[in-house]
Amino acid sequence: MPPRASTLKLNFESAEGEDLVRGQLSAVVQTGEHLWIASDESNSVERLSRREGGEYAQHKTFALSEYVDLPAGDEEIDIEGMDYDGGYLWITGSHSLKRRKPKGSDPEKGAQRLAELRADGNRYLIARIPLHEIDRTDWVPARSCRDTQGDRTSARLMGSDRGNVLTEVLRVDEHLAPFLAIPGKDNGLDVEGIAVHGNRVFLGLRGPVLRGWAVVLELWLEEAGPGLLGLGPVKGSDRPYRKHFLDLRGLGVRDLQFHKSDLLILAGPTMDVDGPAAVYRWKKPLDAEAGVLLDRDELDQVLELPYGIGEEGAYDHPEGMTVFAEAGEKPKQLLVVYDSPHSGRIEGEGGVQADLFAFGG
Repeated sequence: MPPRASTLKLNFESAEGEDLVRGQLSAVVQTGEHLWIASDESNSVERLSRREGGEYAQHKTFALSEYVDLPAGDEEIDIEGMDYDGGYLWITGSHSLKRRKPKGSDPEKGAQRLAELRADGNRYLIARIPLHEIDRTDWVPARSCRDTQGDRTSARLMGSDRGNVLTEVLRVDEHLAPFLAIPGKDNGLDVEGIAVHGNRVFLGLRGPVLRGWAVVLELWLEEAGPGLLGLGPVKGSDRPYRKHFLDLRGLGVRDLQFHKSDLLILAGPTMDVDGPAAVYRWKKPLDAEAGVLLDRDELDQVLELPYGIGEEGAYDHPEGMTVFAEAGEKPKQLLVVYDSPHSGRIEGEGGVQADLFAFGG
């Protein structure tokens, strides 16, 4: 059974479209007194600040187009992962196609919609944005800044609204190329997690899952011009990325988070269904000299997570996590946010309950 969790209230009551934000949480990361949170149906990031009593509120929205040049302007990004490293907030879009949902009662029109695929240009975003640390209680995004962490500027992976340099090189990949033309929720290519250490960027794939094996991509990024990042050479690989295959018991990756020298992996179903969710630990991935193939005995299960099953439809899907520290304490909990939260998590005009789990940090 999943462990008993405490809860943390996230208050978005000042948000325009607050129900959309709190109902579609996809990523979270903690920096000091702030939580940075993303919805997968927006082109902004949300900041909540710790208040006395432990609640996170004082909501502020930051439109990402003000800090980095987006491939498709103000279109939805489908943010599926965030991390913080070296003074930067890192963001990834899903890189996935999407299939339209049937609507109405006409079966012919519904079937026609199911045949229609879309490729939203901002989904092909991998970007870093400086967080300017004014003081411990006020961190704000910036296109460029100078503070105690030095000079920093925003940048994104080279590309356009039709793809980026990563999807370009994956078009000839023996494992992943066939899945670029398949929508994410159909087991197609779907990025749902990012973890960063220096210039090394790990991307967790919700799909494809290959005969039960999940995929994590590793990139070594380099500066490629003003505001741009490129794919640098990767140690132990003859191409500008490495593939790591993990036996997550048939699940795909829903989020990634470094903790000390290990990588925590939030795993969940690839398809659009209710299903099991868990957190696994990959020990010392930065020591890998080449791509790895880790079976289930080489991955520690840290937590089994709750998920929803019920007549009212799909709900409570664990989507994002961050190693969490209470005020003045060292990190020793894992904060998990949920997509389609159960009605019991909804509180007031804009509040939603996230879960806090103690884990063997």
